Amino acid sequence: MVLAMLVGAGTGLGSIAFRWCIQTFTRLFSGHGDYAAAPGSSNPHVSWLGPFFVLATPIVGGLLYGPLVNRFAKEARGHGVPEVMLAVAQRGGRISPKVAVVKTIASALTIGSGGSVGREGPIVQIGSALGSALGRLTRLTEDRVKLLVACGAAGGIAATFNAPLAGVIFAMELILAAFSIEAFGATVLASVVAGIIGRAAFGDVAFLTLPAFHVQHLIQYAFFAVLGVLAGGVGVAFTRVLYAIEDACDWVWRGPEWLRPAAGGLALGIVLLALPEMYGVGYPVLEGATEGKYAIGFLLVLLLGKMIATSLTIGIGGSGGVFAPSLFIGATLGAAFGAGVHTLLPGAAGAVGAYALVGMGAVFAGAARAPITAVVILFELTGEYSIILPLMLAIVLATVTSRVLTRDTVYTLKLRRRGIDLEGPAAGAAIGGDAVASVMEPLPAPIADSLQLTEAARLLSRSEHGALPVRDPEGAYLGIVTARAVTEALAEQPEGAPSVTGDLVETPPRVTADQQLAHTLHPLLSASGTGLPVLDAGKNEPVGWLSHQGALRSLHPPQGTPTAASPR
Repeated sequence: MVLAMLVGAGTGLGSIAFRWCIQTFTRLFSGHGDYAAAPGSSNPHVSWLGPFFVLATPIVGGLLYGPLVNRFAKEARGHGVPEVMLAVAQRGGRISPKVAVVKTIASALTIGSGGSVGREGPIVQIGSALGSALGRLTRLTEDRVKLLVACGAAGGIAATFNAPLAGVIFAMELILAAFSIEAFGATVLASVVAGIIGRAAFGDVAFLTLPAFHVQHLIQYAFFAVLGVLAGGVGVAFTRVLYAIEDACDWVWRGPEWLRPAAGGLALGIVLLALPEMYGVGYPVLEGATEGKYAIGFLLVLLLGKMIATSLTIGIGGSGGVFAPSLFIGATLGAAFGAGVHTLLPGAAGAVGAYALVGMGAVFAGAARAPITAVVILFELTGEYSIILPLMLAIVLATVTSRVLTRDTVYTLKLRRRGIDLEGPAAGAAIGGDAVASVMEPLPAPIADSLQLTEAARLLSRSEHGALPVRDPEGAYLGIVTARAVTEALAEQPEGAPSVTGDLVETPPRVTADQQLAHTLHPLLSASGTGLPVLDAGKNEPVGWLSHQGALRSLHPPQGTPTAASPR
């Protein structure tokens, strides 16, 4: 608890430093606090250049952060969150402490010099690096180090966006990919401390100031549902454009990596000259879209422009997040959709801003496939509760649409392109490469679903396993009954308590004999018993038992026992 609070405090202070660096570099490069609020104006430092100064700023910025990233922390390049997810999933939470410093400077230079990226990815990586460093410094166990990494991520979101609850959900849904009381408690502490520090520095105000929205006609829910499906597709399109442009940059550039951001900065400068609203994070333009300031055609131009500008910024080697760009794309999509509906059905469409707000959450859900985070963070960023029902509807439909269209998210695809599967074996891992069939044990004798609990307790007490398979009178496999469930049932009062094993049958995670061991370790480690039944790949019939001892046995298989790594 103390360490979680320290991580939260460190991340809160880090967010203040990061925001200050962004503001300083933005004023230095553009002469404005936020150039997106005055697009097309000249830089007072070099007023004779007029708006053409934006051709030079990405080049100068690239000359500064390119060598810095290439020399000290190459993992600081890009949007940051995938590296944190990888560190938690396969590297024991280990993140180099250099990342916190390099990421702060590189991302601030990228955004300040015109890079069209967000600041959430960098602050998540900065906070996570602080958590990892503190955990290893105090010699915590691997699980606790991972938890402190998640605390850093939660604190970063809380302090940067004044969204403490969203920080907690983000950390558990995307970073840890699991929910537990311990994780919730620790991340809440870190998020609260970071949020207090952030509010002291930036004020206790909502991220966006919007008028109240209300759903006045039931038909609007149908419009929001259609928007959710469209937003899911746009979120997937953003992901594909992002990596397609990154591939194009890889194909074009043949020079040294440290020079790549400066060379590519010219292309980014041309985009900024044509569409200066893309300079930096772009929150003023996003807010303008929610207020209905732009025509439908220009909103679509902004949508496509943001996709290209963000993809180009990351493709040339820039450092920044994709969360804010996904909000920007969602706001422009939603505002354009709302304006179109309002033109067709002015009496039933409702406010355009409501569609922009829903579009923000739905596109993020479509790109990141994190629906709970999307709902909570949009509520906290805006403080607008009246739109919560259509927001939830659209976000769920966007998530489903994204899942139908693609296997990966904007975060996991970056890792898969490097040959890394978060659910698969880590490169060089001692355990995980074998097939389940090569390490499973014989199936324990099943028990009948009509067996009395006292008799089931006797069998479980003599078994080597904390669970046994259960069959019905026809011999069909039903699931398992665990020693824990039987113990709890026998501890209850007889009246109303379960009396036979059929009342306590559980359906365990599906594990098949042809699966790779690495894909089954997570359900095995979280199982309520001491193992899981292994099913035949072709039908729902148990053929063996997978235990922790069996997984360890893959390191030293008995003589003559084939494994996935040995010839059969």
